[in-house]
Amino acid sequence: MSYELTIEPLGQTIPIEEGQTILDAALRAGVYLPHACCHGLCATCKVQVVDGEVDHGEASSFALMDFERDEQKTLACCATAQGDIVIEAEIEEDPDAENLPVRDFAGTVSRIETLTPTIKGIWIKLDDAEGMRFQAGQYINLELPDGIGTRAFSVASAPSESGEIELNIRIVPGGQGTRYVHETMRVGERTKISGPYGRFFVKKSADVPVIFMAGGSGLSSPRSMILDLLAEGFERPITLVYGQRTREELYYHDEFLALAERHKNFRYVPALSHEPEGSDWQGFRGFVHDAAKNHFDNDFRAHKAYLCGPPLMIEACIGTLMRGRLFERDIYTEKFISAADAQQVRSPLFKAI
Repeated sequence: MSYELTIEPLGQTIPIEEGQTILDAALRAGVYLPHACCHGLCATCKVQVVDGEVDHGEASSFALMDFERDEQKTLACCATAQGDIVIEAEIEEDPDAENLPVRDFAGTVSRIETLTPTIKGIWIKLDDAEGMRFQAGQYINLELPDGIGTRAFSVASAPSESGEIELNIRIVPGGQGTRYVHETMRVGERTKISGPYGRFFVKKSADVPVIFMAGGSGLSSPRSMILDLLAEGFERPITLVYGQRTREELYYHDEFLALAERHKNFRYVPALSHEPEGSDWQGFRGFVHDAAKNHFDNDFRAHKAYLCGPPLMIEACIGTLMRGRLFERDIYTEKFISAADAQQVRSPLFKAI
């Protein structure tokens, strides 16, 4: 059964199926609603129901309190329509957003590479000849078998390679999904993805120098963004500060060195925090935020910064950037998070939502 969902202040009416969440219906129609955890825990996707009835689903009583339910508020990531409904949402206008509709894709695992002792590179060749259109920095949901469900992973390849999607997946201790990818997934395996998701992309219209700060498999989005910027002929300075613990964990190192040789406006600053003393490593020793502070002499003014990595790294980088006179309006972080990380959607250094 299909109903009608009207989204204000756009005045746009789209179909919503019985059992489909408000968020999923909107994204598949190319309408972006702010969201983060997608587990009913963070309240980022809270909307006002103006007319009609909804089932609140598994919304947390902390993210959606009883008095808010009485006021006809709901969480778009959990709520399903009980008939035709009208909602009012904070629609973010962004001149750099392409607002691409979410679609489902089938494909085949075409390649698997061990990038580091803990990170696998997975390539998925899509059946659709046109591939998946996405903006560099966005992510997909990967469907895994045996009742595991879906998991979100950033796209590491450039948008120009839309027919074959690359994912860089770090194994998470105790993580059923990443364990399957690392131990069971094989080349030739059929799989499904949906996407693109996310509002993490370069603000190209700002036309200012950009800084990427990444750690671990958080390199995925910055790699896609950098490849895209360089292919388009972006002329402003681009700096990647990338951190790992040891040299064997530093993947795509040679690729970024080669890009820095070919493009005068691209600078690559690798940093190792736990490289053994006495090794032949000649680069920076320490954490990402320290490497950035050293490289920019603690002055980040007139830049935009894009941060991807573990929560503690993100916090340290935000603090360093703000002390170096770069503030909230120019600092961007990835917004998709796991249920376990749902309480860390937004840095406490930023003003409250």
